[in-house]
Amino acid sequence: MLTYIIRRLITALFIILAAAFLVYMLIAYSDDPLKDLRVNPSPNRDSLIRQRIELLDLNTPPPLRFFKWLGGAAGCITPFLTQCTLGSSIQGQQVTQALGTAVGNTLQLVVVATLLSIVIGVTMGIITALRQYSALDYTATFITFLCFSLPSFWLAVLLKEYGAIGFNQFLSNGKIPLPALLIIGAITGIVWALFATGKPMRRLIFGAIGFAVGVLVFLYLDLTDWFQKPNLGPILIAIFGAGIATLVTILVTGLKNKRAWYTGLIQVVLGLVAYYVLNPTVFNTATWTTLLVLALIAIAVGLLTGFLMAGQDRGQSMRVGAFTALLMGGLVVLDRFMITWPQYVSTPRVRGPIATVGAETPGLDGDFWITGLDKYTHLVLPTITLLLVGMATYTRYARSSTLETMNQDYIRTARSKGLSERTVVMRHAFRNMLIPLTTILALDFGAVIGGAAITENVFAFQGMGQLFVQALNRFDPNIMMGVFLVTGVAALVMNLIADLTYSALDPRVRVKS
Repeated sequence: MLTYIIRRLITALFIILAAAFLVYMLIAYSDDPLKDLRVNPSPNRDSLIRQRIELLDLNTPPPLRFFKWLGGAAGCITPFLTQCTLGSSIQGQQVTQALGTAVGNTLQLVVVATLLSIVIGVTMGIITALRQYSALDYTATFITFLCFSLPSFWLAVLLKEYGAIGFNQFLSNGKIPLPALLIIGAITGIVWALFATGKPMRRLIFGAIGFAVGVLVFLYLDLTDWFQKPNLGPILIAIFGAGIATLVTILVTGLKNKRAWYTGLIQVVLGLVAYYVLNPTVFNTATWTTLLVLALIAIAVGLLTGFLMAGQDRGQSMRVGAFTALLMGGLVVLDRFMITWPQYVSTPRVRGPIATVGAETPGLDGDFWITGLDKYTHLVLPTITLLLVGMATYTRYARSSTLETMNQDYIRTARSKGLSERTVVMRHAFRNMLIPLTTILALDFGAVIGGAAITENVFAFQGMGQLFVQALNRFDPNIMMGVFLVTGVAALVMNLIADLTYSALDPRVRVKS
């Protein structure tokens, strides 16, 4: 395996070198980086031209200039050998600085949207495959095809109009009108009816219960002004935590393994203890490093609890404990962000709680929770846009892959042994269903580093896609080569990870050294 990885890395190095040379030559001979200055009527035009020629080293022939650029780029891939430098933009900014900002914004936006698309899409694909030709299947198919067909820029504009402007107006008023309350209840009832199984009367009853629950919950939130002062509190954290522990246990091992379930419930109790311990002390001076350390501690505690609980399968108890502890920590952190919401909204620089442009509010001062909320509110709309577009693809692929897997002989054999349907799906079908999706997932993760140019342009989000479009418009060769280097390396790395994932998912696949 190690020999194979080394061989692939050497091959990838030659591929990136050849591609970089080709792209550099195409950029160098495709346009003139001085064209805007040649038509400049300014009296110091000649001086500006000389400065840019020196800045971009235009007196050196492009082939030789490429090897100078390559020497600096080598330091970005192998930072211990030489200094990382990718030249300067036509405005004098270091390319590495521009890329650092753009890559950070893109990772916040596109990676989150892609992960959510994968989780929701694959989940919906599996559920619709198991409920083939049901009302849920037809509804999900219609919605996925609709989202897949909608242009992302049009979807982004709709979200701006109704998801941001409309929601911000609602928050300023703070009251849910009766028609909106009935619509929310109707949507909740339809969703409950679609997921229900059995005879039509049973689904109708579930739909009526869902309608009542939706209306009552949002009526309670409206009457208590929850949208102005949101919070979870210990009661909701305990309820959601118990639900998470139960769901994780069902997915990992099934409720028959009581020790695993008790392990999850213990993490709920520990999470409530952490809620009271962390809020007045640690959270007041929290940073991302603090949250990372707390997450690692939560996972370690979950693993230790599962190990001590043992049971029929110690590994299953440990996995349930780790996942539940991590998700409980997420609930505690989410509650702290909610508590900070009124303070964030009342900040003078925040014009609307749900932002429509940019990656952050300029000049906003505040602690970790204020700045964190500001970044998340700027990510909401572009993330939903990319989520709706990407989720459709994963849903369709996951559905077709699950249907193909469920018809295999080994699935029939597992069922003939008397295994439960949960065991058949989660232990036998799920892993094999992921094999065809591996290539798509790897390619998408490699592509997301390049940004989402259309979505970023609509929301004025300064990511990799927006940076590349701006570089094309003003013909900034070093910026374009920097974007190419980042996306090219990401694509090659993700292809290697895809190949290695094949052997991890399917024991029949062996990488030949």
